[in-house]
Amino acid sequence: MKLVFLCTYQLSSGLIHLVKGGLLLYFVISVTGCTPSTELPTGDPENGGLFLPDDFEALVVVDSIGRARHLVVHDNGDIYVRLSSSDSLHGGNIALRDTTNDGKADIIQRFGTEGAERTTYGTAMLIHEGYLYYSSATVLFRQQLTDGKLIPESEKEIVLQDDHAHGVHWHITKPVSFDRQGYMYVPFGAPSNACQDLSATPNGAPDGEGLDPCPELEEHGGIWRFEANKTGLTQKDGSLYATGIRSVVAMDWNPVDEHVYVVMHGRDNLHSLFPDRFSPWQSAVLPSEEFLKITEGADYGWPYCYYDQIQKKKVLAPEYGGDGNTIERCADMDLPVMGFPGHWAPNDVLFYEGNQFPERYKNGAFIAFHGSTNRAPYPQSGYIVAFVPFENGTATGKWEVFADGFTGVDTLVNTSDAQYRPVGLAEGPDGSLYITESNQGKIWRVMYKGDSDNFGESALAQMEDRKLLSHIKTPDVVEDDLQKNVLAGQKLYNTFCATCHQQNGRGAIGRFPPLAATDWVSGDKERLINIVLNGLEGSIEVNGELYNSVMPQHRFLSDEEIAEILSFIRQNFGNNASVISAEEVKAVRN
Repeated sequence: MKLVFLCTYQLSSGLIHLVKGGLLLYFVISVTGCTPSTELPTGDPENGGLFLPDDFEALVVVDSIGRARHLVVHDNGDIYVRLSSSDSLHGGNIALRDTTNDGKADIIQRFGTEGAERTTYGTAMLIHEGYLYYSSATVLFRQQLTDGKLIPESEKEIVLQDDHAHGVHWHITKPVSFDRQGYMYVPFGAPSNACQDLSATPNGAPDGEGLDPCPELEEHGGIWRFEANKTGLTQKDGSLYATGIRSVVAMDWNPVDEHVYVVMHGRDNLHSLFPDRFSPWQSAVLPSEEFLKITEGADYGWPYCYYDQIQKKKVLAPEYGGDGNTIERCADMDLPVMGFPGHWAPNDVLFYEGNQFPERYKNGAFIAFHGSTNRAPYPQSGYIVAFVPFENGTATGKWEVFADGFTGVDTLVNTSDAQYRPVGLAEGPDGSLYITESNQGKIWRVMYKGDSDNFGESALAQMEDRKLLSHIKTPDVVEDDLQKNVLAGQKLYNTFCATCHQQNGRGAIGRFPPLAATDWVSGDKERLINIVLNGLEGSIEVNGELYNSVMPQHRFLSDEEIAEILSFIRQNFGNNASVISAEEVKAVRN
């Protein structure tokens, strides 16, 4: 970041200005103010690997700092990054500073690791009234920033503690937003896919019903509002502001219409849970990731309903009798601003307030899509930063590809094939856009170098063409089916297992454990069969990584089908264990 400051000084003879290469000062009484100039550093060759609209440039601020999640840029250009800590190392935070004015961070310091919760989540990093706020899965912290200091020197305070007994870390991220009336907003995500009784059917049996009314909605599945600038809070200190919201990572305050906006993660597994009602293609592209304008008292429908972005309507969830078309009670639910394709994993949203970018970006929303993990047997999708234009304070209902190139390949069979996965967004003091990614810990700074007055649709043409790439487009039902020529065991695996564990068996870091090179697969047959039949929930460690999710039970599969699947995984992905017979499955089932 080439920060060149325009500073105002109070002299004995009056006010003068110091600029780059500027005047000789004879006598200075005091500095009255400094603001960054409009000079921008040079972008990297090929924009550090990103595809951007015409006249935008990008440079890599830092690389390989750890699994970077969310970030914020201070008024002086310092950058603060929240890390994931699902591996055996501490996560915590990273502070970055550029002292050479080339846009590259040359001071890199870790802080906030003391007592760090080992979790796959780190989902808040923002500055509010002089405090740096950041979160783990269950705790929102803050530290007061000190003028001139990169690392906050104050004690770490607990702002909000999620005091629920979370056996499984489902949807319990803690992003945060503040309004201008003294309130703070925090989501409490739902601990299930669609309010099933996990003790009876761990999110797994076809024809499994959802609880009605859903008891989870009393303390989950919504946004809670709290008085800001307080510490030591728990959920009971706030009030339910809006409900029917399954899982939120992307959250931002829109200063134009003064509302919180979120992009919700939609539910999963329509085909594997209800194969008689939903095809693999429907399960890959539905339901929508919903862009929601949060209004007080609203109900957005979870778990009873979901939004179908193709039909552009709310429909009844299969756990409550839906077949993909039935509406019934969903007619009374609040609608999203718009819907994005399914499973793209929206992990940050940012309303752009700067003046560096062309006017069309002003007050619009950038959204970082971390990318799908469960679109098998179709290519994984997302892995982009999108932009939603707003006109007269309202979303146009259209979205654009703003930044692409993160995957490194086009057809993405497995999540682990992606080179980078975008997560966090932040705006710098000069209007630059910063983007983090969670695989290696790279941060880009995106800048506009063209003539804003002449920026138009022609500058976006190449980005519109990128919607035809397989990791962005809506897949063709037949041509894009990656399993149309595979054998029975692999086809069963791809249908019921690859949506989580991936077609290469390597899983998805932080969410679904790998099946390769682990005793969980190649070891005790009875334990493995029991997991498939009865499911597994709670924290386990696989190859040094922590996983805390739900493995659904698959008792609905026949003994022969389970034997086919387990024999396939025990003899593939680098495994070389003996096969499992239907008789062995039957013995464990009984």
